[in-house]
Amino acid sequence: MKKVQQGFTLIELMIVVAIIGILAAIAIPAYQDYTKRAHVSEGLTLAGGAKAGLAEFYASNGKWPSATNSNASVGLPASIISIRGNAVTSVQVDQSRIIITYNQRVDTSNNTIWVDAKASTVSGSVTFTCSGGTVLAKYRPSTCRP
Repeated sequence: MKKVQQGFTLIELMIVVAIIGILAAIAIPAYQDYTKRAHVSEGLTLAGGAKAGLAEFYASNGKWPSATNSNASVGLPASIISIRGNAVTSVQVDQSRIIITYNQRVDTSNNTIWVDAKASTVSGSVTFTCSGGTVLAKYRPSTCRP
């Protein structure tokens, strides 16, 4: 009589488990980097109000705020820790620079990204660039990498 196959052999099952293990070893670190990049993006979104306030201040006064903690000058809460998020500790305006400070969800605590404002003397427009700070380049959006 012909023997009918009853199921998978132990070797076949071990091969499947090994393949799943290899895929998991690749996917988990990639997912962790993805979540850290999402947290960094959250900080840049929270800085949107500071960007608008800083551009408006420059348009009205023709200069940048002079105080070190200029949040109140640009219409934000005076306390820098008032602007917070899941991964963001504070958003602070420092003359023409916005400093976003992150907690331990982005690599280590107190990592920062700087968003610098530059005004065009010809058109009067204000542009923002982010390239400074201590957040690793692999966690930054492509527009914020040095």
